[in-house]
Amino acid sequence: NHVVNSSSSSSYYELGEASKITVKLYNDDTEYEAEIIGTDSQTDLAVIKIDKTGLTAAELGDSDGVQVGEFVMAVGNPLGLSSSVTSGIVSAVNREVTDSDGNTYNTIQTDASINAGNSGGALVNSQGQVIGINTLKVSGDGVEGVGFAIPINSTTGITDQLIEYNKVRRPYLGIGGIEVDEETARANNLTVGIY
Repeated sequence: NHVVNSSSSSSYYELGEASKITVKLYNDDTEYEAEIIGTDSQTDLAVIKIDKTGLTAAELGDSDGVQVGEFVMAVGNPLGLSSSVTSGIVSAVNREVTDSDGNTYNTIQTDASINAGNSGGALVNSQGQVIGINTLKVSGDGVEGVGFAIPINSTTGITDQLIEYNKVRRPYLGIGGIEVDEETARANNLTVGIY
């Protein structure tokens, strides 16, 4: 979501709310215009669609079975370097991290390099199965190799809803508070005040 629907900047790129999204495929110089099917800022996920047939679907792995020390590769477009792959290991699973907007995620932590432009790319295991979606990293002086991916098992319910409804349907309580004036208090046998 933060790639297609945000405002962000770094020393390498400036990102505003997307008015047009294009997708380039490996070994294909064509730029395909993408349609945003749905976005969800709470989970930092989005679904986009391009008008292209004959594509091979990525195989999804089981992120619940991922273990610390397992080999992984991060695929993406870091700093505009298209079709880049970095490798590393799983440093932690079920790592809770909070981004700068206050959103908290349960993630897979990896030391595979994740940089600006890797977001939305695949974190794959040694069988080439997608086990996560690269989403953020810790940066700063003295910090190296601390990146995070959203586990793929936690994305499927969200992406299914984005495809079907263009948003995520979440339950909520329709309860609100009001200030009770004297007339309403008498009519409902209440005391005057804030409820």
